[in-house]
Amino acid sequence: MSLPRGKVKTLSTPTAPTLALIHTSPTLAPGFTKLCHHHIPEAKVFHMVDESLIQDTIKAGSLRRITIRRLVEQVASAEAAGADAVLVTCSSIGPGATMAQQLFDVPVLRIDEAMAEKAVRQAQTIGVLATLRTTLDPTAALLHEKAAKAGRKVKLVECLCEDAFPAVLAGDTATHDRLLAKALVEDLKGVDLIVLAQASMARVLTTLAPDAVHAPVISSPELAVLNARKALNLPQLARVGA
Repeated sequence: MSLPRGKVKTLSTPTAPTLALIHTSPTLAPGFTKLCHHHIPEAKVFHMVDESLIQDTIKAGSLRRITIRRLVEQVASAEAAGADAVLVTCSSIGPGATMAQQLFDVPVLRIDEAMAEKAVRQAQTIGVLATLRTTLDPTAALLHEKAAKAGRKVKLVECLCEDAFPAVLAGDTATHDRLLAKALVEDLKGVDLIVLAQASMARVLTTLAPDAVHAPVISSPELAVLNARKALNLPQLARVGA
């Protein structure tokens, strides 16, 4: 087919999907950037950080309505900025993300949702490790919710390392990691599987010998990013050796 002189034929290309990540700590952004580049290389990614969301929740001892409203405002801002999906990466404010799911046309994802679904599929006695009560309680509630939805009965063994969080805030990551390692190796014996309730805990596994922990351990970051890929309606990646 000939084109009129002076006209250039252009082919439309699909717009890359955009994922927004809402963090309560800036330290999480680099790790999630790496995971997104690996698992969603064709997507655009941007980060939003509001440390006051977790600070308020810790101070109050639970997730307050005003904090949920502020999280909803963050999601609305992400949507207005062009996000096709939003991933909330803090488990302590996860219930707020669940509420936000009912308010937006774009998918709003909880960091721990895919992890909870996998845990209840694979195990009956599940160890739950956290450094904050405000994280442990919503994670346990989510596991029970997902188990009920799947028609599964699960028993949770909760382990709260309360001294680890102040240590990491003070910059003493060695003490934080040592306390979590002890809990993984000694305090959660007898469970079928262990879930790490906070995304920041995943790196502790790299400090342990491969056979140090008697049960499989799963964490939320990579599973959440894979879940985000599905939410963006992207095909599964074919990777060599997968």
